[in-house]
Amino acid sequence: MTAPAIASARDLVKVYGSGETSVRALDGVDVDLVRGELTAIMGPSGSGKSTLMHCLAGLDRPTSGTVVVDGQTVSSMSERKLTALRRTRIGFVFQAYNLVPTLTALENITLPLDIARRQVDHAHLDLVVDTLGLTDRLGHKPNELSGGQQQRVACARALVARPAVVFADEPTGNLDSTSAAEVLGFLRSSVDELGQSVVMVTHDPTSASYAHRVLFLADGRLVGELRDPTADTVLAALTAIRVGAG
Repeated sequence: MTAPAIASARDLVKVYGSGETSVRALDGVDVDLVRGELTAIMGPSGSGKSTLMHCLAGLDRPTSGTVVVDGQTVSSMSERKLTALRRTRIGFVFQAYNLVPTLTALENITLPLDIARRQVDHAHLDLVVDTLGLTDRLGHKPNELSGGQQQRVACARALVARPAVVFADEPTGNLDSTSAAEVLGFLRSSVDELGQSVVMVTHDPTSASYAHRVLFLADGRLVGELRDPTADTVLAALTAIRVGAG
């Protein structure tokens, strides 16, 4: 480990349903996600990658096992404490932009801080907005922005509160290749230049190539990882996993 973990899981199990119809989405996952890195989580459909991220982010409770984020044991927190943690220490970027249509881009970006009644650090806000190329779009409503611009607003919203970690679930799933490259480039630069930690679920080898490290899941288990990936090495690893499963 080159740096302490920003998030970790031990013997993480998540079962949906009960009896003969139960599905074991996570089957004893042990993982450490390194602070100050962009980590991609990949795997075939149904491998458990989104479930893993949701459990790590406190959006879903594991059936058993332990999750620690930024030194706090998320898996045993009350709902009230979880809500506070998600509001202050965790950022989210989803495939759907989840912007409020009646608010401007700037109002959407600062919304989490406004809800938490926290002061906006204007120097940090300006840095994030400038890095994302949104300076001349702050007065626009979401319907006046392209899909790529809306997702960049969502990224800015996730980062402006200086969270300990940002979880991104298929953040480029609704974007064309040019817009996707812009958003992925920013997520990587937020780590390299702003010191952020980012965990991203993706099915796309090109998206994963922006990461420092790629984790592979299959059938709810961690089955491999790559450091300094390229699209080709990610694709080869995914192919090997599918062949092994077959």
